[in-house]
Amino acid sequence: MITRLFDIVAQRYETEPNQVMLAAKENGNWKNYSCAEVWETAQSLAGGLLSLGISEEIEKVDTQEKIAIVSPNRPEWIITDLATQLCGAALTPIYPTISPEEFAYILNEASVKILFVSGKELYDRFSGVFSTVPSLKFIFSFDEVSGIETYQTLIRKGLNPDKKRIERINSNTLATIIYTSGTTGSPKGVMLSHKNIVSNVQDSIPEFWFAENGDRALSFLPLNHIFERMVSYIYLQSGVSIFYAESMDTIGDNLKEVKPIVFTTVPRLLEKVYEKILAKGMDLKGIKRALFFWALDVGFRFDNIDHGSWWYRLQLSLANKLIFSKWREALGGQVKAIVTGAAPCQERLIRIFTAAGIIIMEGYGLTETSPVISVNKFKSSGRRVGTIGPLIQNVEVKIAADGEILTRGNNVMVGYYKRPDLTAEVMEDGWFKTGDIGEWVEGKFLKITDRKKEIFKTSGGKYVAPQAVENKMRESAFIEQIMVIGNNRKFVSALIVPSFNNLRKYLSDKGITPSASNEELLKTKTVLDLIQKQVDKYNLDLGHVEQIKKFTLLSSEWTVDSGELTPSLKTRRKIIEKKFAQQIEVMYN
Repeated sequence: MITRLFDIVAQRYETEPNQVMLAAKENGNWKNYSCAEVWETAQSLAGGLLSLGISEEIEKVDTQEKIAIVSPNRPEWIITDLATQLCGAALTPIYPTISPEEFAYILNEASVKILFVSGKELYDRFSGVFSTVPSLKFIFSFDEVSGIETYQTLIRKGLNPDKKRIERINSNTLATIIYTSGTTGSPKGVMLSHKNIVSNVQDSIPEFWFAENGDRALSFLPLNHIFERMVSYIYLQSGVSIFYAESMDTIGDNLKEVKPIVFTTVPRLLEKVYEKILAKGMDLKGIKRALFFWALDVGFRFDNIDHGSWWYRLQLSLANKLIFSKWREALGGQVKAIVTGAAPCQERLIRIFTAAGIIIMEGYGLTETSPVISVNKFKSSGRRVGTIGPLIQNVEVKIAADGEILTRGNNVMVGYYKRPDLTAEVMEDGWFKTGDIGEWVEGKFLKITDRKKEIFKTSGGKYVAPQAVENKMRESAFIEQIMVIGNNRKFVSALIVPSFNNLRKYLSDKGITPSASNEELLKTKTVLDLIQKQVDKYNLDLGHVEQIKKFTLLSSEWTVDSGELTPSLKTRRKIIEKKFAQQIEVMYN
């Protein structure tokens, strides 16, 4: 019976020791790791870790050992996760993109004793704060780094974890502390037990029935996020081999090499895939260009429930044969589904990709819920565009009087580490308060209308849900990023980062030589008029109070490194408002 996360891998080891479990590029070639190699290496690493004097107290969160890891996705990440579990310790994964100050904050709050880093780049990035963490005694690297030992040092000791210690590890043992990046304030440590994550794996597996033993998945979303980590254990239990992308820049090449049947993503990355496809379409000429945009129009009208007239179905079949088949080839030719979460996905993208035979399974959850609460299913009857799908089994949801989504189940976190006050704020009679506003569609499909804390009221007393406005505006090919403003203001405005590639293409098609500088480009009357027309167009689909009356164009994309986005690519609204306060005030003065 599977009650602990590592039971999943132990079971695979017993039944299929020689099957490929993990794979990654090493020196330009894919290296496979069998189930036996993963399990046996994890046990040896666990034995090596225990030789360092890991705490015997595994029943109490405060005294349980915390082991940190900062690394991109790679087989060693999962092996370290398993080894940590086998020690009865809790893994504390840290985003490689966070600031050194936040890095030190997490290590200190969790009293981390042992740290794993991927290689020299990350070691150098954070080495300046190691001396500020009194608890930190050991640092190991996956790659060779001058001055520190590799994790192979621990493995080569040839030790195994004590069986009696493993028997003490149960479903209630803490498996991990995940520090949420947060859009404001210091990170919060979300404590998840084996029961939390295992229950979510078991309750989500039925939605992956289309994945067969021996299939492949491509992994590139950070394993630091519970979404990718939990889904990884679904893959491992389902017999799906996990291939790790080399980097975000090589995803396109890796898709063609690996030919996965499934991968997870966030809407922002899916938007970028579509933008690349659109850019290629805009480069076409004559009949090829006409066919491309005709196919887009057909795809945008797709509905998985209302299949349309025989004439529409005929057009869709033709569009698939002439245009969409090339999309599937670009993704490796085998992709059955893409699972997306973390933020709302544009409806038009769901329609166009599903029309192209690539099913988008949009789901919903939070780090605090391990994470999945609901997901649009692979079967058409279990999907509704514009919703986040029906609940997974054994998870409950109710809508509070103010519209907030409340949930309960074995997947709900133990609490926030060292913050019982914050835990009490989000728990109410056993229900976790998600902070999202939602409603039911057809009594079965959950729909999010906005974040509770993000809804604002204009000075005229009218409420506005910014996400809905932003999602509508992002349907424009010329609007890359947008943040709506209007709290206690007399009207709604917006900060907009345009799609500079598409703007330059637009100008070139009109015979105008675009400026090399983004700043100069945004001063062009043709560009200002174009964005105004886009805003006017999508304003027609919004209520009067929601409509954007003024906007400011920004010359640089918001990124994690520049601080406007969280590591999971959510918008840090307060930081953006502060950073661009002057531009905002100009719109209202």
